[in-house]
Amino acid sequence: MKTLITIAWRNIWRHPARSGVLIAAVVVGLWAGVVTVGTVNGLMQQRIDYLIDSEIAHAQIHHPEFLAEGYSWLNIPDHEEILNWLDEDARVTAWSARTMTDGMLQSPVKTSGVRIRGIDTDRETRTTDFHENMVEGEYLDSGIRNAVIVGKSLAQDHNLRIGNRIVLVFEDTGNELSSASFNIVGFFESASTEFDERNVFVRSEDFTRYLADELVVHEIAFRVAELEMVPAVVADVNATFSGIEAQTWREISPELNVLVELGGVMLYVITLIIMLALAFGILNTMLMALFERMREIGMLLSIGMSKLRVFSMILLESVILTLSGALTGFLLAWGSILYLTGSGINLERFAAGIAELGWDHIIFPIISPPEYVGILILVIVITLLASVYPALKAIRINPLEAAKDS
Repeated sequence: MKTLITIAWRNIWRHPARSGVLIAAVVVGLWAGVVTVGTVNGLMQQRIDYLIDSEIAHAQIHHPEFLAEGYSWLNIPDHEEILNWLDEDARVTAWSARTMTDGMLQSPVKTSGVRIRGIDTDRETRTTDFHENMVEGEYLDSGIRNAVIVGKSLAQDHNLRIGNRIVLVFEDTGNELSSASFNIVGFFESASTEFDERNVFVRSEDFTRYLADELVVHEIAFRVAELEMVPAVVADVNATFSGIEAQTWREISPELNVLVELGGVMLYVITLIIMLALAFGILNTMLMALFERMREIGMLLSIGMSKLRVFSMILLESVILTLSGALTGFLLAWGSILYLTGSGINLERFAAGIAELGWDHIIFPIISPPEYVGILILVIVITLLASVYPALKAIRINPLEAAKDS
């Protein structure tokens, strides 16, 4: 094997320019591919982390029909028992009970449909980091009566300022139309413009005064110690309590589930596309080398070199040629991702459009060691497949005809 490797290495550098061009193509292709995969991974992970940390948490509990209908009377029955159960479960690290319903926001400018979210500010800040999205004014922990915070984009649409009053119109638990005046204390700006335009936040105790005779809870969001525990905790909640539906973050947001599944597929799809393009270059290079060495290979076969060793030599040349470029490409990609992990890829020029899709304009690429290994294995497999045809042609050479043609 050592002799074959030596011969294969020397054969590669018989034509330095041709081999160098192919290696450069492999370097650039894999560098671009790995950085692209890392950027896609970072984009997806960023969205997943944001939704879990700022909105959904690890799991949520609702009335079975609430998410589909959104009516205020579809509240969680016996919510205090559920909250006590969550307090006693060591796997649960934090929870937040929310009072919410769909309604209308009225300002002197116009009327917009919104989801009114009543929250316990203390519990909410321990369960999510949504309060970090405040860009102006104060959070709901201020002492102002009937305080409300609205999305910055919604405020601009209504020409609202801090201190202005808005009227929220909604149906109470008795199916009666109700309205109340709220004072704007601050503006928030999340990663999603659509979310900012569709949601307003008030305190649960303020909202409950107009919604029902006693505190009602429509949503309980909770976090657990380890992400792997989420399905088990959700299953236990559903088995313990009736009249409710607990769901994991994947079930709550099909978008996140798609992102998780898509992330694993995109790694290999992008690499496969790049390597298929490079495979034609490998095939062309090996065929050109084969036609130039017909007499030489014929002589090797005539003096007793086995067809298996000739076949292996051609495959080794392809693998060594590709791996030389692949390892260099990996090193460049690793260095690029390491740098970009700290600085991020700033797409501020496209920030408005990206925000419409619910993404942040700064992306931090991510590639895990298993993904590097997966890409390397895919590179080797495609290289071997691209080398099979030239290797088969090599072992089918007739030594006598090769000598005569030369």
